[in-house]
Amino acid sequence: MANGFELDGFIPYRLNRASELVSLSFARQYKQEFDLTRPEWRTLAALGSVGVMTAKDIGAHSHMHKTKVSRAVQALEQRHWLKRVPSDTDRRFEQIELTALGRQYYQKITLLADKYQETVRMTLGQAAIRHLDLALAAIEASAGLSRKSK
Repeated sequence: MANGFELDGFIPYRLNRASELVSLSFARQYKQEFDLTRPEWRTLAALGSVGVMTAKDIGAHSHMHKTKVSRAVQALEQRHWLKRVPSDTDRRFEQIELTALGRQYYQKITLLADKYQETVRMTLGQAAIRHLDLALAAIEASAGLSRKSK
């Protein structure tokens, strides 16, 4: 701490660290139950919550590099959880959507996610969750995001 900078007090660092810890904790659960990687989970979650998307849309929505999206799409396609449909207007792009089987698994995984979130809520308590929601909304707003635009 030669220059007075304290990394452990730096808000972006703390947010990233907390996010990573929570994400890894949940990842252990869906890995064990569904044998999914984090990019596969994010891809499935994006498609399940938004609907038909391109790979580029999935990457933007879930903040993943295109190679991770590509690998996740390929793995989920091999499981028959999603399908690719060439675009009618531009053959360079494919529309990606969940199959009926993919929607079934998405529903199962969202139940696991709801259970995990409830555990986090119970652990932190109502007041802390309320403060966290307000703080996250303020951070998102300052970055030009809103709940509706995500």
